[in-house]
Formats: sequence, C-alpha cells, structure tokens
Amino acid sequence: MRYNSDTEALQDFIKKYNQLNTEISKVIVGQEETIQNVLISIFSKGHCLLVGVPGLAKTLLVNTIADALGLSFNRIQFTPDLMPSDIIGSEVLDEHRNFKFIKGPLFSNIILADEINRTPPKTQAALLEAMQERQVTAAGVKYHLDNPFFVLATQNPIEQEGTYPLPEAQLDRFMFNVWLDYPNFAEELQVVKLTTANLKVQLNKVLNAEEIVFFQDLIRKIPVADNVIEYAVKLVNKTRLNSEFSSDISKKYLQWGAGPRASQYLIIGAKCHAAIHGKYSPDIEDVKAIAIPILRHRVVLNYKAEAENISVEEIIKQLM
Repeated sequence: MRYNSDTEALQDFIKKYNQLNTEISKVIVGQEETIQNVLISIFSKGHCLLVGVPGLAKTLLVNTIADALGLSFNRIQFTPDLMPSDIIGSEVLDEHRNFKFIKGPLFSNIILADEINRTPPKTQAALLEAMQERQVTAAGVKYHLDNPFFVLATQNPIEQEGTYPLPEAQLDRFMFNVWLDYPNFAEELQVVKLTTANLKVQLNKVLNAEEIVFFQDLIRKIPVADNVIEYAVKLVNKTRLNSEFSSDISKKYLQWGAGPRASQYLIIGAKCHAAIHGKYSPDIEDVKAIAIPILRHRVVLNYKAEAENISVEEIIKQLM
C-alpha cells in the first residue's frame, strides 16, 4: 500500500473503518459501542472478551466481522472435555513412519473462542502463548501463527454451573472486556423483523490481511502528548493499593489493582479511538472513552465492595 503521507493513510483508514461499520450494521442491529471496541482491539493488535447473556448475537458479531474483514476464521466451541491438542494441533505418524505436525484450528486470523470459561484451565492455558507471542510450541518446535491474529472470546456471566473462571493472567491478555446489554425496544423490533424473514445479506469485504497489518502499524505511529500518557499511567496507578497515587476509594473497595499492560492498552487504544474519530493525536477524553472496558477485568473487588453492591464500573468512573 502506498500513500504520500501518514495523514493521507489515516484518512483512508477512517474511510475504511466507516465502510466496515456499514457492512457490519447490515447484520448486527445496534451494539455500536461493542462493535467499536471490538474493532479498536483488532486495529490495536489486541484480543477481546465479549460477556453477555445468551441470544445477544455475540457469536454472530464475530462471524460478521470476520466476513467483512476477509480473514480466515475458525470457531472453537470450548467444552469440559476439550484438550490442548484439540486447538493447537498434534503430531501424527505419516505413511513413512515420520512424525508430522497437523495444525489445529488455532492457525487462523480470527479465533472465536466460544464460551471460553467452559473448558478446564489446562486448555485455557494453551491459548496464553498464542495470545501473547503469536506462536505455539508443540514437541519443542515453535510454530508461528498467521498475521494478523486475534482471539475474540465469549462468556456467559449468569450460568456458572460447570464452568472454570478465567485466571487473572489469562484475563490480562485480553485488551477489552466488553459487556453486551439487551437491545432497546426499537432495536429488538428490527432484529425480529430481520431474523424472521427470508432475507439473505451479502457482505462486501472491506479490508484484507495486508491492509489490516499496515493500519495496525500506522496506529502505533500516532504521536501522544506527555500529559495524556501521564494521565493514563496515573489512572492505572490509582487502582493500586500501595501506589503513591492510590486513591481512598481504591483502598476501601479494591483487593488488587491493574498492571502495566493496562497502561499500554490505554494509550494504544486511545490512539485508535482518536484515529477513528478523525483526530491525529489522542487526548485525555480518548483515554476516558476506553478506560472502563480496559480496566474492568484488571481490578479485583474486595468483600466490602461486594457487600455494599459497589460495581467495578462505578469505581473506575470515580477514579477518572
């Protein structure tokens, strides 16, 4: 891809992003903020955890995004009997009695980890190396995953029977923890009209893998003022109990604060948020716009917060 300047490339990115939104809206009704956060995570080289009750189109959303992006896509249904080799792949003996590695479904651009909390920790842990290093190791050999690579996982927050809560280390690998809410009355009317008629929607492919990688690198080139970086780092420090910036509300209601990865994601996410809104550099408002889904799963409430029914979102809003 050739552009005369980064400014011209950024303008084309905004155009492609708007086209992508248009294509996704052909299938997904409402959920604008959810779609925005998922796309920000993709252009920021991050992963996204979608949390919501059944029937809110979490799986359909991921399918639709994969179609519009023109990327290879695999859906893995996480179940209690799923083994690490079922997602990574395994070695088999070929006809010449040599071991040959057969790649699993993890070797794709977009992985939909459906109901990720339904599988045991050893299978959940098989994703850790893939999400962080973009590679998997089998029988001592490293295999690089396709580029770009994203894990978009779904989770049901109400049904906890037969589930295995994600460990903090795994949660921290996700850039966003996005909560999906019920559609409003008008949106639900539209959903019912679309899904109960014999309509077939044809999606146009807006971007390919090469363009996505280019725009990911472009986002990282966006300059950020020192005061914005200081605000993001200070916000994360406010969640820590032993920090010089620790706030009273954190000491009162939090058991554990966010780590440095939160600060990194706040800045890269703010860059992308600024870019899609036509700005050439993020400001503090861009950091605030993405702070809740980035910090939500990185802080741990104590017993007092639970007893007083104080939510993570309330605490983050007060810290901002």
